[in-house]
Amino acid sequence: MSSRRATRSRGIPLLLVAPIAGAGALLGVPLVALIARAPWGELARELSSPEVLTALRLSLVCSLSATALSTLLGVPLAWLLARVDFPGRRLLRALVMLPMILPPVVGGVALLLAFGRRGLLGAWLDRAFDVQLPFTLAGAVLAETFVALPFLVIAAEAGFRQVDARLEQAAATLGATRLRVFARVTLPLAAPALAAGAALCWARALGEFGATITFAGNLPGRTQTLPLAVYIALETHPEAAFAMSLVLLGVAIALLVALRENWMGR
Repeated sequence: MSSRRATRSRGIPLLLVAPIAGAGALLGVPLVALIARAPWGELARELSSPEVLTALRLSLVCSLSATALSTLLGVPLAWLLARVDFPGRRLLRALVMLPMILPPVVGGVALLLAFGRRGLLGAWLDRAFDVQLPFTLAGAVLAETFVALPFLVIAAEAGFRQVDARLEQAAATLGATRLRVFARVTLPLAAPALAAGAALCWARALGEFGATITFAGNLPGRTQTLPLAVYIALETHPEAAFAMSLVLLGVAIALLVALRENWMGR
């Protein structure tokens, strides 16, 4: 620790003052403006309106469901990427990361082409099981899972890579099965990374907009989550939009504070 501190600069080079100040202003001023313009005196009334409460409920249902689905699908995938060397692993990892850099609207269009009534899988789901995903609550969950899953997989893969393989080998030597080793040794040791990945996944799902509105629509009471409600309220009721934005901002800040020790420790 002392060697790290010794390498730190004690001052800021004059040449870097302007870009650092510019970056701080770019990141900080919009947040300050949001907080300053928030209707603090009417915040409780704005957030307790039926429309906002319904959008908040749908956001929680969709984001928590997306997090659960991402965990179910993402943890085995992360273990595979971390522990198994197979042809195409780099391609699979790139595919996992693609939704992070893909424009969300493009992701929504891709979901429509895959799971729409005439999509590659959607037509079969409609014909065989009478299941229609677009413009439904399940469709909103699927859209949020699509964009949030990579955050969990990347964090979980890093966690699995940090697990000391010697501990797993010792458990196996004592007679534990591979499933028992995974459940009693690997998962507990990787738990902090998994928890951080799940938190990031939930936050990304909670704030998802583009893929959701494209694939699931913006139907009040059915698929209108909090970010979609903010978008609509900006035109008709700005104070409500500011209040809902504060909720999302508060969630983001709380998440950063909660995960700070995890990131700083790495």
